[in-house]
Amino acid sequence: MKRALITGITGQDGAYLSQFLLSKGYEVHGIVRRSASADVINSRLVWIGVADKVHIHDGNLTDLASLIRIAQEVKPDEIYNLGAQSFVKSSWQQPYLTGLVTGLGATNMLEAARIVCPEARFYQASSSEMYGLIQERIQSETTPFYPRSPYAAAKLYAHWMTVNYRESFGMHASSGILFNHESPLRGIEFVTRKITDGVARIKLGMQKSISLGNLSAMRDWGHARDYVRAMWLMLQQDTADDYVIATGRTASVKEFCDLAFNHVGLVAQDHIVVDPRFMRPAEVDILHGNADKAKNKLGWSCETQLEQLVAEMVDADITRLKKREHL
Repeated sequence: MKRALITGITGQDGAYLSQFLLSKGYEVHGIVRRSASADVINSRLVWIGVADKVHIHDGNLTDLASLIRIAQEVKPDEIYNLGAQSFVKSSWQQPYLTGLVTGLGATNMLEAARIVCPEARFYQASSSEMYGLIQERIQSETTPFYPRSPYAAAKLYAHWMTVNYRESFGMHASSGILFNHESPLRGIEFVTRKITDGVARIKLGMQKSISLGNLSAMRDWGHARDYVRAMWLMLQQDTADDYVIATGRTASVKEFCDLAFNHVGLVAQDHIVVDPRFMRPAEVDILHGNADKAKNKLGWSCETQLEQLVAEMVDADITRLKKREHL
């Protein structure tokens, strides 16, 4: 039985990856940063039905000693570094913390792996936000990066450190440059979930409008369930490499809103308020990924269309609100 160690296991991707690896017969371990909200921190694992099937360890990406201890205990065959301060807006408000956790935290996990289990295969969660002010109309593995937020800059540091550990120490360390991926497990602070939760509340008569920022921003949106499969495929290859994971289809925030409201028989423009408070200091106008390398080398492709993704998210939020559940 293979052992996998996941940082960020209580997040959207961590939950779906845990479910996927368990279905493959893995023993799944996760690192959790303890906090005052520890009683609700595993809500995604509970919602997806795997909370009692994974092994949780107390640790922190900013504490190398804890990562070394956990790696010694678990002896993982595969390490998936998904943990990060991953909300772009918060990275402007907490740039140092974002750099510490998202950037240096990845280095700590790489170093722990190098010291304790250098043969373990390592996955780093890189981000399409690293492209930022895009240098090519469609972004691939060879497109130059131009980060436009502290989060993106921290992710870029982690990305290049992964490359350095691969080339300097011969580690099987791969990075997945994942474009936006959503699901019913997405955090409420992210615009997609804010939209679907708002649509559900409006449909149920709980509120009348949603306040949003830049409706023209365009993203390449896929389903997290499809994207964690790509993470696993990267670590099954003979040699480590970096891969763009994307659908190849872009849609604006406004289009996402239209799909969500149309799903429940409402008109988006009747319920959306544009609020300057939600504008980014430096906007990323459009992201559009080219995942040909992943398709050709990994045999990966997305299985969930945007319309299906939005409908699933809206339906899940309606169900949660009716049951008075929170996520």
